[in-house]
Amino acid sequence: MSTTIWIDPENKNRLEHLKRHPKESYNDVISRLIDMAVDDEPLSEEAITGIVEALKDIKAGRLHSEDEIKKEFEVK
Repeated sequence: MSTTIWIDPENKNRLEHLKRHPKESYNDVISRLIDMAVDDEPLSEEAITGIVEALKDIKAGRLHSEDEIKKEFEVK
């Protein structure tokens, strides 16, 4: 079964440029984009804990600039 959808001409043009070969269907391009966008693997508890801690650091102002980090690790 197929469905017809309206796509803005600019988006159609963008999809056209994402084709891997001229005969690739828009459906295949869209499927590939969906696969890239959707992550079926849930975050681990460790990752969630790290994110929560990072958010607390940000809210508390415990941040380092890129220049500070480069200086600390002697990166140019």
